[in-house]
Amino acid sequence: QVRLVESGGGLVQAGGSLRLSCRASGINFKIATMAWYRQAPGNQRELVARIVSSGGTNYSDSVTGRFTISRNNAYNTVFLQMTNLEPEDTGVYFCQTNWKSRTFWGQGTQVTVLS
Repeated sequence: QVRLVESGGGLVQAGGSLRLSCRASGINFKIATMAWYRQAPGNQRELVARIVSSGGTNYSDSVTGRFTISRNNAYNTVFLQMTNLEPEDTGVYFCQTNWKSRTFWGQGTQVTVLS
């Protein structure tokens, strides 16, 4: 079955950095589009960044220039490098993919940015 497992969240001061990882199984990772979403308390889940199989990327306006999404197909892993973090980046970060007409989510990893 499809499984997405995130890691790398934590507590960081504003201006700091974190790197999230998501390891996928049960899919042909090298052809899959992978994405990171986040959800702050009381807010809807929002797209942060997406990477397609060719390596093309897109980002939400709020993270452009600060976050970088990348992938390592040899390890079925997608990364989110987050720099210059702001308190507004606080939330649960989820890995997501669509596979065979279904949407799959990881369990999420908490990111807390202190001001």
